[in-house]
Amino acid sequence: MVVTKFKSHDGRDPREIPAYMLFEVARYTGVPFETLKGWTSVRKYSVGKTNRHAKPLIIRPEDPSRLFSFTNLIEAHVLNAIRRKHSIPMPRVRKALDYLSTQFDSKHPLAEHDFETDGVDLFVEKLGDLINVSQHGQLAMKEVFEMYLQRIERDEAGLAKQLFPFTRTAQHANDPRIVAINPRIAFGKPVITGTGIPTAIVAERYKTGESISEIADDYRRNPSEIEEAIRCEFELKAA
Repeated sequence: MVVTKFKSHDGRDPREIPAYMLFEVARYTGVPFETLKGWTSVRKYSVGKTNRHAKPLIIRPEDPSRLFSFTNLIEAHVLNAIRRKHSIPMPRVRKALDYLSTQFDSKHPLAEHDFETDGVDLFVEKLGDLINVSQHGQLAMKEVFEMYLQRIERDEAGLAKQLFPFTRTAQHANDPRIVAINPRIAFGKPVITGTGIPTAIVAERYKTGESISEIADDYRRNPSEIEEAIRCEFELKAA
């Protein structure tokens, strides 16, 4: 698929610019810190007397900062569908991803439009074969993937341009899309959808004692938007 990528002021695609620390990706995607660390590390293993290495599930940009890109964030978001709903060994996930990468000649197949259109079926089928699940189990797996994919907004070229992260522990397909992560807005940090208001600032104001109604009045936003912004940063206590 031929695509035209938008560029930042220095000529790089904002989706590929290192922008997130490990703990930020963990927070925004709901993936435990240590789990995410394992997904982004080279895995060492032995076959007989031979030492081998398995590439990470998520490949970070080649940059001394070791930060993650927006594309990596999308990958973690999609992989979380496996972690939350299925106890699937990661080596088998790696095999399924290698298959998908070969089919689409892509370094980041989970973040691309082809995965959403054709790749989900291929990935689920391959993964199903590797773990010997029934056809019914594969259909259930596909349903979960599609729920996560619906949280990704794509541009006319089919590339991810915005993610609406889940902000609640119990996740449903119709959860509100009040918080958005867009690499072109607020340096890729979460904001209230349709605005440039960072959720981190909203949460900090709430943490220091301001009420939800006070913050909502100040920003001229609905209190429910302020609540979701707070949930994005830390679990909302009694409000």
